[in-house]
Amino acid sequence: MSFTVALFWLSLCYAVYIVLLYPVFLSWLARIRPWPVHRHPHTPSVSIVIAAYNGERFLIDKLNSVFALEYPRNLIEVIVVNDGSTDGTVRIAESYGHGILVIDSARRGKAGALNQGMAAAKGEVLVFTDVRQTLAPDSLALLMENFADPGVGTASAELHILPGSTNEEASTGAYWRYERWMRLNLSAIDSIFGASGSYYAVRRELAVPIPRHTLNDDMYLPLHAFFRGYRLVVDRRARMYDFPTNLSVEFDRKVRTLAGNYQMLRYYPELMGTKNRLLFHFLSYKFGRLFLPFALLLCAASSLYAGGALAIASLVGQTGIYLAALVDPKVPSGSLLKRITSPIKAFLLMMAATLCAVRVWFVPPERLWKAAQVSRRDAAPGFAPKDRL
Repeated sequence: MSFTVALFWLSLCYAVYIVLLYPVFLSWLARIRPWPVHRHPHTPSVSIVIAAYNGERFLIDKLNSVFALEYPRNLIEVIVVNDGSTDGTVRIAESYGHGILVIDSARRGKAGALNQGMAAAKGEVLVFTDVRQTLAPDSLALLMENFADPGVGTASAELHILPGSTNEEASTGAYWRYERWMRLNLSAIDSIFGASGSYYAVRRELAVPIPRHTLNDDMYLPLHAFFRGYRLVVDRRARMYDFPTNLSVEFDRKVRTLAGNYQMLRYYPELMGTKNRLLFHFLSYKFGRLFLPFALLLCAASSLYAGGALAIASLVGQTGIYLAALVDPKVPSGSLLKRITSPIKAFLLMMAATLCAVRVWFVPPERLWKAAQVSRRDAAPGFAPKDRL
């Protein structure tokens, strides 16, 4: 077998394994060897920490959803950390009176803002949630039930994307459904490799300061718990809701989170060693995805010279996929063809984001942060805080 043929087969098998075979195996494993979380009603004191930077568009809805949580109010502490906002974030938060502790800080980035919130928090369980997502009324009570199991260190809510008005937004939602399926299966067998950063909880004794330029706080904190023997689980009953984003926004977010994966290898080198009880799954999922676009490019290039029917079919197939993504902007919305080209375009953009994530080794990490633009109307000038704690 020639070197070119070997490269073709190696890259093809790698891509098929990461995209198809491993997810199918993981789903099968979650069905035959689940590790149930022993949940039952549990009401520890809770500190809800919201780090906000120019969040006035979303803060009213956010805080109203927090105040509507079906949980003993005397056990809830709400902390809003204003991370150097230049809009009305502080004004809105302070309008809720003594129900909220407002920390008005200079711009330090999300990690710095969360560190300030953690330092001020008094609850037995710390709950971190972003300013944009709203929370289902029963979500906090359901999330706390996970901590009745002494083996659980971190519990994440499940993100639900509201319906998009365009095919592009719908494709982004489809991508999230795939991610959610993978995370639920990992949680069923043991742990995910992080948390849902927009809404998750961690035991107070497991919370540690986050390094200043950390891109994925929702990996750094949970992994500390993981390597102390705790589980990191997802509770699909506990829901939060977010607005759909277009592919450009999702691309920027994916660049940042994948760059954060590279950071985690530096912060937690034990991820690649025997101390990682889920090493096989980490290599097949988080780590494996980092090299997937390189494998696809190598497969395409080697198929030009490998020869044989499979190599030709692979080349034709990949060419068709790239052409479908290129013509997607010209395909009429609502057409059957659009339902095919839009997901293909979304997948390829995610692969491009993976390639771009290597920038974290060459540029300051904070340059990878970009404000997300979502499909919703601006908040009305007149706001009405309600149901204060």
